[in-house]
Amino acid sequence: MRPRDLSANAPYVPGRGIEEVARELGLDPDDLVKLSSNENPHGPSPEAAAAVRGAADSIHVYPKAAHTDLTEKLADRWDVASEQVWVTPGADGALDYLSRAMLDPGDRVLVPEPGFSYYSMSARYHHGDAASYPLEKDAGFAQTADRVLEAYDGERIVHVTTPHNPTGSELPREELLALLDGVDDHTLVVVDEAYAEFSESPSAVELLDERDDLAVTRTFSKAYGLAGLRIGYAVVPSAWADAYARVNTPFAASAVGLAAALAALDDEEHVERSVESARWAREYVAENLDAHTFESAGNFVLAEVGDGTAVAERAQERGVIVRDTSSFGLPGCVRVSCGTEAETRRAVETLNEVVAEVNSEASGEGDGETEREENEQTEAEAEVEP
Repeated sequence: MRPRDLSANAPYVPGRGIEEVARELGLDPDDLVKLSSNENPHGPSPEAAAAVRGAADSIHVYPKAAHTDLTEKLADRWDVASEQVWVTPGADGALDYLSRAMLDPGDRVLVPEPGFSYYSMSARYHHGDAASYPLEKDAGFAQTADRVLEAYDGERIVHVTTPHNPTGSELPREELLALLDGVDDHTLVVVDEAYAEFSESPSAVELLDERDDLAVTRTFSKAYGLAGLRIGYAVVPSAWADAYARVNTPFAASAVGLAAALAALDDEEHVERSVESARWAREYVAENLDAHTFESAGNFVLAEVGDGTAVAERAQERGVIVRDTSSFGLPGCVRVSCGTEAETRRAVETLNEVVAEVNSEASGEGDGETEREENEQTEAEAEVEP
């Protein structure tokens, strides 16, 4: 017996972890800086960490009350009905729930390229399929309604990401409205706002009073620093909010994660610090990295370095882990997550050294090429000596 054909789904490639790299290279994990997964370098809110410890003694109980509490708190924050908030195991879970609710077998979704691979994976898991629309590097990965609609062919779901991963570009409000008006009545536009706390743009949640063809996904993994607990949510139109009860996995979000998310929502100071830190790091990388960078509204910067794989591998050997974006179809780039001030400075210094070395070697000006030329010259001189 074998599973069904899953060959259309390329495995998701996560950023490499500190422990993994340390074992491979024989390094001390404490000497490594990980800036490959867009995590919060300041960790979780102290209040969230305390809530995790406090929840430990009750993990034998299903998290019904905590789920309700978080749902109501998020509904109050966004000024929507509690039924419109779908709490899920990570934002990935929100994408799965929307696929369950919307897709019939054979339905297609439209996804950005480059972009988060799980959009198409989720559709295929639920017996749908995926097409893509391009975000062009030469245009700075600008997102416009026309760019999406040029590729649109009546898909059931259209995915947009703002800020976009891995490029950091945004879909402006007026472009989102034009997109919503340009798709067919049966199409749902899903706006992924995983990095929205780091942006100054308004959330698409504000449009839900007027639209029944829009859903917004968000996460506690980034600005809130709860990536390890996998808590996310979708905010959906009131007209079909009751679908949640029919697609939700029983008790999918853990009691510990729910408790941490509830506490994290109250610690606005931690979120503000994380956002301010990311904005400083973005600016520092853009101004000091000796490579072209793309404007970003997320907690990361995409840099064009020539050979992304070589740069990422060599930086990793020196203790700085960044994301090789070859899996996104961008082999000439690396993505650098925003770290603490010390981590960011170290990353830029290391990357500048590495980029110079890799590009020098690629152009034939590196030490290896110079040494080979000197050896060839010596051999030629020896041949003409009497």
